[in-house]
Amino acid sequence: MGQPYIGMQYPTASKFKRKVKQMPDYNKVIMIGRLTRDPELSYTPNQTPVIDFAMATNHRWTGQDGSAREEVCFFDCRAFGKRAEILNQYISKGRALFIEGRLSFEQWEAQDGSKRNKHRVIIRNFQFLGGDRNSTSSEKNAHPAGGGTRETVSNGDNEDIPF
Repeated sequence: MGQPYIGMQYPTASKFKRKVKQMPDYNKVIMIGRLTRDPELSYTPNQTPVIDFAMATNHRWTGQDGSAREEVCFFDCRAFGKRAEILNQYISKGRALFIEGRLSFEQWEAQDGSKRNKHRVIIRNFQFLGGDRNSTSSEKNAHPAGGGTRETVSNGDNEDIPF
């Protein structure tokens, strides 16, 4: 057999009359980390709660030379509505948190005229994990280690969310 296509032409895309469907976009982030600072609660002009905080995740590995290595990544996070209210009530610096959401890209011009940009995680779902490193026993009893139930809040009507 050897060479089955000698003297034959490969079919080209123009010979097929059907349309090629594009793969849909997919933007999902799943992360477990710890808060690097206390959250900041604010409100949109329509009085929708908004919470902003930062998380850190660690990646540890052993280098080729046998030495222990570590990389820390920092992420800004934001939640709206009921999610923001629940997170504001229970999280603080050092708290472990599982989040699920999407990446959002923001651009702006700084006061010095330079262009700035960053990615932010917009939280859709979350789950509390363990206790924070500095909590008291009464705080741990109020929200047991392991997070209890997964906090999911319906998307609802988010007309005043700016994106």
